Amino acid sequence: MPGRSFTFLGTGTSVGVPMIGCTCAVCQSDNPRNQRYRCSVLIGTPQGNILIDTGPELRLQLLREKVSVVHSVLFTHFHADHVFGLDDVRPLCRQLGGPMPLYCTAGVEEKVRTAFSYAFKADTQQLPLGYVPRMTFHRINEEPFQVLDQRVLPIPLEHAHFEVFGFRFDDVAYCTDVSKIPDRSWPRLEGLRVLVLDALRPAPHPGHFSLNQALEVIAQVRPQRAYLTHMSHELEHEATNRRLPPGVELAYDGLRFEF
Repeated sequence: MPGRSFTFLGTGTSVGVPMIGCTCAVCQSDNPRNQRYRCSVLIGTPQGNILIDTGPELRLQLLREKVSVVHSVLFTHFHADHVFGLDDVRPLCRQLGGPMPLYCTAGVEEKVRTAFSYAFKADTQQLPLGYVPRMTFHRINEEPFQVLDQRVLPIPLEHAHFEVFGFRFDDVAYCTDVSKIPDRSWPRLEGLRVLVLDALRPAPHPGHFSLNQALEVIAQVRPQRAYLTHMSHELEHEATNRRLPPGVELAYDGLRFEF
């Protein structure tokens, strides 16, 4: 199978790093790996680019990585830090010559239609591409589905009080915004080469794995390599990496690997 690529567009928590008004050492750091946009990744395939989530810095993320076109978007869930950059797909629709395919649950579709209601008004559909975001919805559930030439396996996850999706691509799994893995989802994490997992901060949190909780999951899943994401300013990149076990490291914005 031709190679695929996985690029971290953003690895930060919902407020990003640096955080507004904070003067801690991480927020003031000049190490670029301590500067984290909101979470999003790009899957590159021979048939095109698949974007996971549209965070508020989407335009900046795509410009930084010199990405000129995206062919489809997958959504993990509907929180603002994963959806509210969706208006930035307007020029991408021009590149596609039509609407952007969005793969999401019914709940995500409802929130998108509410938050971006101007994009769905009848009188806007006749406007030239690029004036408003054009979108078509593809409903997903727990069953595998195909995007471009890529098989995608949804991984149900618990994020505080509601369910979200992680996604598996071949032997790579992306699981952001998770506080518990349901019993039925563990088999979907078997045989991984790479696991990308939420690790918000050292202390427990109701909606996210702490660093130690993430390490416990990694020890149980036993991927060949693991990257941690959705990180707050409480995790300094270099100091935290020195404490991690072999094969585990913090991801950073712009990190890319092949699979």
